[in-house]
Amino acid sequence: MRTDVEYLEFLWPMRHYLITCGDIEGKSNIIAVSFCMPVSKEPPLIACAIGRGAYSCTVIERTNEFIVNVPSQSLKKQIYYCGFHSGYDVDKFKETGLTPQPARKVKAPIIAECVAWMECTVRQEIETGSKNLFVGEVIEAYADDALVKGERKVEYAHGNFPRKIYATRFEEA
Repeated sequence: MRTDVEYLEFLWPMRHYLITCGDIEGKSNIIAVSFCMPVSKEPPLIACAIGRGAYSCTVIERTNEFIVNVPSQSLKKQIYYCGFHSGYDVDKFKETGLTPQPARKVKAPIIAECVAWMECTVRQEIETGSKNLFVGEVIEAYADDALVKGERKVEYAHGNFPRKIYATRFEEA
């Protein structure tokens, strides 16, 4: 016997990422995403799906760059905040206490509290349902020394499939 399920449920657990975009001198933004994956080793390409109505989608379309910041589990509270609030309405750096710092090659800031960073320039944008898939070429990648040495770990999301986050796909929230 087989039971119908939400297709995302068995792709969980996923790693959460904090994507930064914008200009460190002007207004920059953070968006929490789980739909982020490598799509090519040579050239190094990463694809991230971002909701078409999100402020970050507009900023990335304008600037053609973004940074994939890899947070540790200790930033869970900030990850959820960035996932539930819009950059149209709030300054997520200010509200979360996360620290913007200059990136090495792009204008968007990195998040100092994260443990790894991948600076990307947009190579392709693909409209996919309710999201746009940004394919970015990784032009710079670096990580915390302790992470590289294996003294620090980056965990996947814990717990069951987060129905609250993806509630738009369900009748009841």
